Amino acid sequence: MASIKKLDPINLTAKDIMELEKLATSPEIKPRVQKRCKIILERASGSTTTQTAAHLNVTTAQVRRWHKRFLKDGIACLFDTPHGGRPGHPMYQNLPEITDADRQELKRLSTRRKVNRDLATRAQIILMATAGMKNRDIATQLQVTPTTVRKWRLRFHEQGLEGLLDEPRPGAPRSIPDDDIERVITKTLETLPENATHWSTRLMAQNIGMSQTAISRIWRAFGLQPHRVETFKLSNDPYFIEKIRDLVGIYLNPPERAAVFCVDEKSQIQALDRTQPLLPMTPGVVERQTHNYIRHGTTTLFAALNYKTGEVIGKCYTQHRSVEFRKFLDLIDKSVPEELDIHLILDNYGTHKAALIQRWLLKRPRFQMHFTPTYASWTNLVERWFAEITQKQIRRGSYRSVKKLEETITKWIENYNKDPKPYVWTRTADEILESVSKVCKRISDSGH
Repeated sequence: MASIKKLDPINLTAKDIMELEKLATSPEIKPRVQKRCKIILERASGSTTTQTAAHLNVTTAQVRRWHKRFLKDGIACLFDTPHGGRPGHPMYQNLPEITDADRQELKRLSTRRKVNRDLATRAQIILMATAGMKNRDIATQLQVTPTTVRKWRLRFHEQGLEGLLDEPRPGAPRSIPDDDIERVITKTLETLPENATHWSTRLMAQNIGMSQTAISRIWRAFGLQPHRVETFKLSNDPYFIEKIRDLVGIYLNPPERAAVFCVDEKSQIQALDRTQPLLPMTPGVVERQTHNYIRHGTTTLFAALNYKTGEVIGKCYTQHRSVEFRKFLDLIDKSVPEELDIHLILDNYGTHKAALIQRWLLKRPRFQMHFTPTYASWTNLVERWFAEITQKQIRRGSYRSVKKLEETITKWIENYNKDPKPYVWTRTADEILESVSKVCKRISDSGH
């Protein structure tokens, strides 16, 4: 049996000891590097190889290896050296080349509400890659694998935007010819059934002579939903363009040294009490309440949403007049530091333009009013907050008095302001006007 060569002792200076102790305890140093530092410290203090290995829960071979390396190269040898590895694809060495048009389309795909989520994720991957993010960081943020990131970056590099779409999948050839598909689509879009306001899959199947399943598949493939209808309202405000550009400009580029508030009133909030007690939710059974109710009166909620912080100033009043609105403006005035200007975004309700309010504003020049276009309340972000409080508190609540309703609303606002989440406006004025112009071209007598 060959004898093990005795190692030379390690002699440390006071400076070496301080540096090794600092590395061995620093949370920013990797655990394996910390352990190597402890090995050297123990060996320098006179511990044997066996004692050091047992104390630090390592092998004697590891102790001898790092002892030898330290004698040769000093403290620098304790750190990991970069590994070489196989060179990556040339495409990954540079940022993806992207035109302004492609960038706009990628942003649209990544933020559009009705787009396929897989496609939205692929668009986000490319946008993050163009910003210089590494594949691993992109994968972590989007909760996908690095392999997925590399796949779609390569597809975009080779095929552009078309490469982000799903490729045709293998399978049996289509049994329905293109002529029949065109006939179904044309009939769906250009005709109506005799005994209904819209087509159903079964009515269309009977009329065309195909199966109900085939009609359903064709409609899904082309995004046709005859059973659904959504509402819309075009603004007839003669200053629609100017107001849109004004409001969007404030949202996307808020003025400095100023507070921006989205202000509105939610009127006629009813204090409704169910005629019988609620039946609580149980496993397999949802919460139930009676369909009829008792009215105990109404209240009006005045609210001002701080666009930057997301905090809300709210106050309930029994009436909805210019007098109450002036009181609410006084509340906003007291809540904002005097050195800041105040920009209010609000609708065209008569209360907001009353003579009483005009005189009040003349005495307070730091207030500036920005009115939304007529029939365009969607441009006021406080409407989104009203939807949230309605969904989470008002709609399913049961209140035996107006006082109880107002107390509940006030408490909900206080809890909301403890952790507010600001709403972020993303669409530009040009994008909004382009969408409106498309609608105007498709309908007659739009007035635009």
